[in-house]
Order: sequence, then C-alpha cells, then structure tokens
Amino acid sequence: MTQGETNVVRLKVSPQVAKIVSKTAPRDLQLKAARGAVSLEGKDLLTCLLFLCSSGDAEIKRAAVQTLRALPEQQLLVVLADEALQPQLINLLVRARLSSVVVMQAIIRHPVTSREVLIHLAEKADAAVLDSLAEQIEQSPDAEEIRAAMGRNPHAPAVLQQPQAPPAAGEESEGAEEAEDVDVNALMAEAEEEGASKFQLALNLRVADKIKIGLTGDKEWRSILIKDSNKLVQGAVIKNPRISDGEVLMIAKNKTSSDDLIRQILLNKDWMKLYEIKKALATHPKTPAPKAMRLISLLNTKDVKDLMRSKGVATVIVTTARKEFENRQKREGG
Repeated sequence: MTQGETNVVRLKVSPQVAKIVSKTAPRDLQLKAARGAVSLEGKDLLTCLLFLCSSGDAEIKRAAVQTLRALPEQQLLVVLADEALQPQLINLLVRARLSSVVVMQAIIRHPVTSREVLIHLAEKADAAVLDSLAEQIEQSPDAEEIRAAMGRNPHAPAVLQQPQAPPAAGEESEGAEEAEDVDVNALMAEAEEEGASKFQLALNLRVADKIKIGLTGDKEWRSILIKDSNKLVQGAVIKNPRISDGEVLMIAKNKTSSDDLIRQILLNKDWMKLYEIKKALATHPKTPAPKAMRLISLLNTKDVKDLMRSKGVATVIVTTARKEFENRQKREGG
C-alpha cells in the first residue's frame, strides 16, 4: 500500500494479492491492478480491489472504485457462491454495487452477511431488493428491526412506511380506490385476458406487488393474500381500509392465523369492541395468555361455562374460565 494511506484493511490474502497490496509494491503495479489489468480473478481480484479502494493515492483509489463498479455481475455471483467469503468483501460489494439487484439478492442469502448489512440494505436498497429481503428475514431474530429499517426506505411499499388510518364508517378510501385502479384493475385485466383467476395471478406476483394489492384490493384479493406465507403481505391485508368486521372475525377464528395478525387485531380498539371477536381471541392459541385471561372476564356466563368444559383450548384458559364461572356463581348467590 502507498505511504499516504489512511484506512487500514486487515485481511488474509493470497501471495499474488500480497505482492500487489504490500507497502513496498510499485505504484505502477497498484495502478494497473486498480484498473483491472492484472491476472487476478474472482475472490483474489475482489480482495485486491478492497485494499486499493482504501488507498491514500487518489488516482489508485478512484480507478479501483471504477473497476469494482464495472465488474460483470456474473463474475461477482461466482465469488458470492463461496459460503466462506470474508465479511469485508460482502461489505465492499454492498457499498459499491447497491444498485445491482442480483448481487444484492445473493448477498441477502449469503450465510456470512451480517445483521448490520441487512439493516443497511433495508434502509437503502430499491424495491426489488426489498422483496428478497422481506422473504429472507421471515424466521430471522432481527426481523422486526429490519422491517423497521424498511419503513425508513423511500423505495419501500407504502405499507412499510407509515400506518394506514381506517376511513370513517361507511366510507371507502379515495386513495385506495385510485391505487386499485392503477394496480389491481390493470393486473386483473391481464388475468382475464389470459383466462387466469386472481389466485393464479397471485402465484406470480412479487412481494411488493402483493403488499400493494393487499393494502388496496377488494374482498377476493384480501381472502387470497391473507393466506400468503409472507407476514408483510398478511399485514398489508389487515391494514386495508376496506376490510370488514366479518373478515377480521374470520381471521380471529382461524387457529392458524399468525401472531402478527392476532396482535394487530388486539391493538385495534374498534375491533375489540365487538363481542364475537373478543370471544374468538379468548381461545385463540396465538393470543398471549394474560390477554386471553382478561378477555374471558368479558364473556357472557353461557360462553364462560362452555369454555370451562372445552377440550380444544389450553389448560390455563379452561382453568381461568372455571374460576370466572365460580366467582360469578358466588356473586349471584351472595
């Protein structure tokens, strides 16, 4: 590396790379390597460029950055196929090739990609990359933090950027209608032309498109997309301003509904005023036990009595229902 260097890069390198990036290497050789005019390929070339991008020599640094940005995507994908790739090289590609969708998608799936890199992508990448990221993080312990980062990304679907306020009773959302005219109706026209159903069309939609349609689509779309395996898509459906109380009740009664969906219902004061929804959530396996126990106290005596005899719910729910029933009997007897 040259004497004017300010950034320190520590990485185990091959002898070929060491010859170029060492402090005693001729400047002409480093400049030649920065321009990609040396016999290095794959990981070695990327490693060499990593060092040269940190050079204190402005010309070498500029040439290395330009070469890195011009490398063919296929060449980078071959490098990313190495599951033991150094994290520093992953970080370099994220900084230099953020606009390359296929490269970023490969990085999202790479086993050494760090939480910090995923959060950076969530905040900066375009919609196509966010699609892949949304699918990849479903089981990640950092999913909530990454989703929050997506919410700060101007390229993210609207459902990730801000909560949607429900319309006044009896009203339709004007913005939702306009969005449906652009997205949903256009997609349906294509489906009808090809003789396809909405269900068939949904199979080929990107996650971002499913989210948009879930947020604005009609009842048929909502019934399809609420069953989607992606939690972001499900979340869009339940945020749809036109979703009916009956649809929400069906979600509450469905024992396979996700934790996220049940949490969204529990947080909605209007939905929680409805007796049948409270009754359904009291016995739902995804309802947190403390909340379920409080809901039992709001049920009528007949339902509490039925619940304490039920064999299809958790023991803690049966026990709580029995205590509630006994307490009511004592109060009535007193």
